[in-house]
Amino acid sequence: MWLIFAGVGLAGGRTDTGQNPHTCRRAGPVMLVACRPAGKDAAALLALAMWPDPARIRAALDRYASDPELQVWGWQVERRTVCAAGLQVERQSAEILHIGTRADSRQKGHARNLLLAAAARLNLSRLDAETDDGAAPFYRRAGFGIQETAGRGGTVRYHCTLSA
Repeated sequence: MWLIFAGVGLAGGRTDTGQNPHTCRRAGPVMLVACRPAGKDAAALLALAMWPDPARIRAALDRYASDPELQVWGWQVERRTVCAAGLQVERQSAEILHIGTRADSRQKGHARNLLLAAAARLNLSRLDAETDDGAAPFYRRAGFGIQETAGRGGTVRYHCTLSA
């Protein structure tokens, strides 16, 4: 079972004191929102986690818009989307394909809260992600189990799993 955040409403929110480690550290109303992939905020945030090639970014965003297994969720603080995640959902599990957070909103727990709230809303029993050295610490801090795997060209990749 996923944690339901004390002080965090999934559909409107209330002011968060920041004292619960599973809530946002910044005071203000917070909420989980389903996003349109073509929406300016969601697209810009997802693009932060993509290879910086406009054609590849457009193709990925188009896939979010057309594939019913792909969903985009956002985390709003004071009615401002501060992070977004693209998930491939299949039954009670999902793979995190992309997750991006505004530079001025990083290190505040928003991305972690987004993933946990989306998992609760979707009734998921498992979240998975594949990542690199740069993002592995985020997943570790968010409570994911981390397993090192071999990537292409001898690079190190990490398979990250969080189970309910």
